[in-house]
Amino acid sequence: MMMPSLDELLGSAHVVSLKLFDRFRGLDSREALLLEGPEGWTEFSPFVEYDDAEAANWLRATIDFGWQSTPHPLRTSIPVNATVPAVPAGKVAEVLARFPGCRTAKVKVASPDQTLADDVARVAEVRRVLGPEGRIRIDANGLWNVDEAEHAIHALSAFDLEYVEQPCMSVPDLAEIRHRTTYLSVPIAADESVRKSGDPLAVARAGAADILVIKAQPLGGIRAALSIIGQTGLPVVVSSALDTSIGLSMGAHLAASVPGLYFDCGLGTASLLAEDVTGEPLLPIAGAIPVRRVVPDAALLDQHAASPDRRDWWLARLARTHALVAAE
Repeated sequence: MMMPSLDELLGSAHVVSLKLFDRFRGLDSREALLLEGPEGWTEFSPFVEYDDAEAANWLRATIDFGWQSTPHPLRTSIPVNATVPAVPAGKVAEVLARFPGCRTAKVKVASPDQTLADDVARVAEVRRVLGPEGRIRIDANGLWNVDEAEHAIHALSAFDLEYVEQPCMSVPDLAEIRHRTTYLSVPIAADESVRKSGDPLAVARAGAADILVIKAQPLGGIRAALSIIGQTGLPVVVSSALDTSIGLSMGAHLAASVPGLYFDCGLGTASLLAEDVTGEPLLPIAGAIPVRRVVPDAALLDQHAASPDRRDWWLARLARTHALVAAE
């Protein structure tokens, strides 16, 4: 990997804070550090609670996308799913309206401040809005234990689920819930067990998932993610980490390079942002986003610039993480 100097990174660094339409992952806004490399603009946006060692993979991805050419694309647009945060059922139609043409919805469930009844009501409303032909996948972010997951999957399977994403956190628990719910014929997908694991292949070896959710930044970039996909042999869904349109561009280039793309991808999340860094964000059109580089608007970078203290926090984080990657 070509390793730019810290000064080179700092020379183009912009830290932004973008408001969200609805609270997501406990956030009301999304912070990101944007950089310009010789190949174009790129993004460094590990969530603030991640330590420097975990953030190092995100910086590898940042550099990979900004300083290396992308693989030859196999497609020019990527079908994407709608993403429904843990909103009340009464807001579901409003959320889905931000994803025109999307035939699939990923619904967040298992929020600690809600009940299974709330999840059932939300998923039922998504099914009503999408109709019988729509596809519904749910994402618990590993917040259920095995017994809770079994109970919830049984309750929610009535809505014809495409798959359940990360119902439990550990690989052994994923394998156990996959075994327990075989009779329901609801596939299990793994996200955190891949991107937050020291061994992203462990979930495949353990037979703990039917599908992998792959994200470019947490896995170290497009090339690293493609290597993992090739080694597991499992079908994948390329998804985002609540990125700006620049980060979504990285995800779209990854999805464009996957030999077999059988599921709609989680790359429509610019629709969750009430603000973005470009006047031409990667919003879904007819259920898909194009595969293209995104150039931010200077005025929007200024308008959405993070506060001085938050900018200092991100630049210090960049320096620490750069030192870790450079020392390898």
